[in-house]
Amino acid sequence: MRAEATAASSGGIPAQAPTAQAPEGFVTRIVGAVAFAHLLNDLIQSILPSIFPLLKSQYALSFGQIGWIALVYQVTASLLQPWIGLYTDKHPKPLLLPMGMVVTLVGVGMLSMANTYPMLLVAAALVGVGSSTFHPEASRVARMASGGRFGTAQSTFQVGGNTGSAIGPLLAAAIIAPLGQSAVAWFMAFALLAIFVLARVTGWRLRHAPARAMAGAQQRGNGLQGSDIVRAVVVVSILMFAKFVYIAAITNYFTFYLMQRFGLQLADAQLYLFIFLAAVAAGTFAGGPVGDRIGRKAVIWVSFLGVAPFALMLPYANLFWTAVLAIAIGLVMSSAFAALVVYAQEAVPGRVGMVSGVMFGLMFGIGGVAAAGIGHLADTHGIVWVYRLCSFLPLLGLATAFLPATRRGG
Repeated sequence: MRAEATAASSGGIPAQAPTAQAPEGFVTRIVGAVAFAHLLNDLIQSILPSIFPLLKSQYALSFGQIGWIALVYQVTASLLQPWIGLYTDKHPKPLLLPMGMVVTLVGVGMLSMANTYPMLLVAAALVGVGSSTFHPEASRVARMASGGRFGTAQSTFQVGGNTGSAIGPLLAAAIIAPLGQSAVAWFMAFALLAIFVLARVTGWRLRHAPARAMAGAQQRGNGLQGSDIVRAVVVVSILMFAKFVYIAAITNYFTFYLMQRFGLQLADAQLYLFIFLAAVAAGTFAGGPVGDRIGRKAVIWVSFLGVAPFALMLPYANLFWTAVLAIAIGLVMSSAFAALVVYAQEAVPGRVGMVSGVMFGLMFGIGGVAAAGIGHLADTHGIVWVYRLCSFLPLLGLATAFLPATRRGG
């Protein structure tokens, strides 16, 4: 208990604080709370790509202009994350969680009222800024409350986001599609609920952070050194590129693909997108606990090479098998993300905020650049051609062979 007492005295928290009793436990209510907040955050984020067909029609936008909206959002959501994480590793700012969601609230309100293309870009940027403050800090809280079950906590946190991303298109189809752009304002209610949840989470963190941080310091390994860190960064970047370019192709353009290839209506196409995103949520939840048991590299291997046959078949399948393959791809490929995040955190211990910011920033940044690039390719070559090209991306998972082993992540 000496470490807890020291941490308490240095942080101004009484030594008899409740967390001094069992700082090592998995705090289900806190992990669940940040996962629920992640659900709300990503639900809000997902409405933007979900209403792309509506915006394209209403403002006579090209695929390229749609891609730029996605890029502006993703860049603001990605470029700030590593810097926020790096800064808060040294200077903790727990209040960033609810404050960031306030920015998201403003962005959603502007999105509902925007009547010009530049206003749409500004609204997308504000939602992105809110997201950039949420992910590194919420990921830090999930790890802090994990009690050493880092993969389980990370996958629970991430599955909240995936679930929100899956629900968003359904709500967009039910609320925004029939009522129009102004109905986006209804989603401000989710932002308000998230602000309330994150304020409660912040209160827990302010009371319990010192003991939790000390317990985490005792649990982490020595990490990687020198050239191994460089090799790990290069390989993880390749894997993130393959995963999130492919995910961007489906998340942003699957509705267009289904409408063009099979003649579906928008509402029907969004149901297929929901099926895929629900499978992503389920696969993400499984990836973390499995990684805690069999190692991160094993999960990454299965995730990439296991999905390759399904991805290669998808552009040539009929509508029924497209749905089946989309489910398989979502389940298998999504299992890698929690493993990749925890692997990186174990490779560079003591920099949870920075690593989480880099990982989520890479996810959003790659997704944004990919969305813009895919949009331009779809304009020139057609969306079906784009899906055939992207089907080869999971084969980049062979780079997993070059990942150095961490002490815990194997």
